[in-house]
Amino acid sequence: MTRKRIPLLPLLPLALLIPLATACGGTAGADGHAEPKTVTVTVGYQSKTINTVTAGTLLRSLGYFEEELAARGKKDGTTYKVEWQDYATGAPITAQMTAGKIDIGSMGDFPLLINAARGKQLKQPTRLVAVTGYNLRGGLNTVVTAPGSPLRSLADLRGKRVSTSVGSAADGTLVRALQRAGIDPDKGIQKLNQQPSVGASALAGGSADALSQFVAWPGKLAFEGRAKALYDGAELNLPTFHGVTVREKFAKERAGVLDDFLRAQRRATDYLRNQPVAAAESVAKETGLPTEVVYLYNGANGIATFDPELRQELIAALKEDVPVLKAAGLVGDVDVDAFVDPAPLKRAVRAPAYPKASAAKPELWLKSQTTPRTFDSPKELLKAAKAAKAADVRAAYVPDALTGTLWFADKAVWVADGAELRAFLTPANAKRYVDRHSGARIIRYADAVDLAS
Repeated sequence: MTRKRIPLLPLLPLALLIPLATACGGTAGADGHAEPKTVTVTVGYQSKTINTVTAGTLLRSLGYFEEELAARGKKDGTTYKVEWQDYATGAPITAQMTAGKIDIGSMGDFPLLINAARGKQLKQPTRLVAVTGYNLRGGLNTVVTAPGSPLRSLADLRGKRVSTSVGSAADGTLVRALQRAGIDPDKGIQKLNQQPSVGASALAGGSADALSQFVAWPGKLAFEGRAKALYDGAELNLPTFHGVTVREKFAKERAGVLDDFLRAQRRATDYLRNQPVAAAESVAKETGLPTEVVYLYNGANGIATFDPELRQELIAALKEDVPVLKAAGLVGDVDVDAFVDPAPLKRAVRAPAYPKASAAKPELWLKSQTTPRTFDSPKELLKAAKAAKAADVRAAYVPDALTGTLWFADKAVWVADGAELRAFLTPANAKRYVDRHSGARIIRYADAVDLAS
C-alpha cells in the first residue's frame, strides 16, 4: 500500500500572519497588545433648522458630544470620532440613515414619520428617542407672502402658486390649514415642491405667490423685509416639534454612545435655556443667520421650547400626522408606538424635568444692552421703545394676542382698542379681533409707538 503524499503549503511571511491575527481587534502595538480601535459616529443635522440646534448646530459648536465620547474612550480604550453632516431638510438624512450611512439624525415631525416608514420598508428600522424644540400650538411653521402682496388671508391662496417642501412639517401645516379654509390642498392651489432657499428665491422673484416653511425661514425673510406673515401655524392649535431619530441597529450595538449623545443633548439644552443670548449668538455665527432671528425662535420667550422629553402631547400629535401623510401617498400605516422609544433618554439622563412652557412675554433688545428686557404687556414694550428711539432698538418682540406666537414688533399688525394696544402676527388675526371688538382699529407700528404713553 502506497501512501499519497500531501504537498506542504509554503510558509507565509511573518508580516502577513500578524495582520490576519489582529484584523478584528485593532492593530498590534510593539508590546503585542492591540492598539485602541476607532469608531466613527455619523450625525445628520439641519444647521439652519434652528429648533434642532440642541442636537445639531449648537451641540456641535459646544463640543459636548465629543467630550462625552472622549470620557468613554478613556474607559474602554476606543477612539471615538464624530462626523457631522449638514442638510437643508430631513429627507436626505432619512435616505442616508436607511443606507446605513448616518447613525443619528434630527428632523421635524412629518419627516420623522417618513423616517419610520422608510426604515421599516428598507429593513433599517429607526427609533425616535428624544425631542429638540417644540411648540404646543404649532407656531413653528408659517406661511408668508411678498411684502407688497395683496393677499390678506389663507382663503386668498385659492388658485395661487405656493412653495413648500413636500413631506416637511411646513407642508403638513399648509395642508391642514388649507383644508380648514375649505381649499383642496392638491387641486385648490398650485403647489411648488422646493427646498426652502429655492422657495425664498421664488417668492422674491414672483414665481411663487406664497411660501410655507419651517424655522427659521419665515422669521428670517420677515426680519430682512423680504416677506410678511400670512398665516400663523399656531392657528391650528396642534403641537409641532422636531426630534432625534437613531438607527435601531446602532442603538443596540452602541447603546453607550447613544446615551452619550442624549446626555450631551441635555447639556446643550441646559446651555440654551440658561444662556439664550449666548446660544443665539453661537448659532448665528455657525449658520450666518441674524442673531435677532435665531433669538426669535430660541430665546427666553422664543417660539420654540427646548426639552428632550417625549411628551405625550407630542406623541399624540404625531399619530394625528399619519393620516395627512397617508393621504399624500408619502407613507402607509406607521406604528407610532413602536417607533417611539423613551428608554434610552430615561437611561441616559437623570436630571430633573424642565418646567412646562409658559406664555411668551414682549421683549426689547437695545443695541447698548447685552440681553433683552422683558415686559408684562405690549404697551409697556412700546413705551420703552419710544423712550429709546428707533435707532437704538436692535430688536423688539411681541406675542400675537390670539395665538401667543412671538413676532417682530415692527413687522406685526397692531390694533388700538381704546387705551389698549395689541399685536398680531397676520392681517387675518388682526381683522378677526377688530371684527369682534367695536371701536378697535388697525394701525401702523409707528402709530402704536406714538400712542404708547
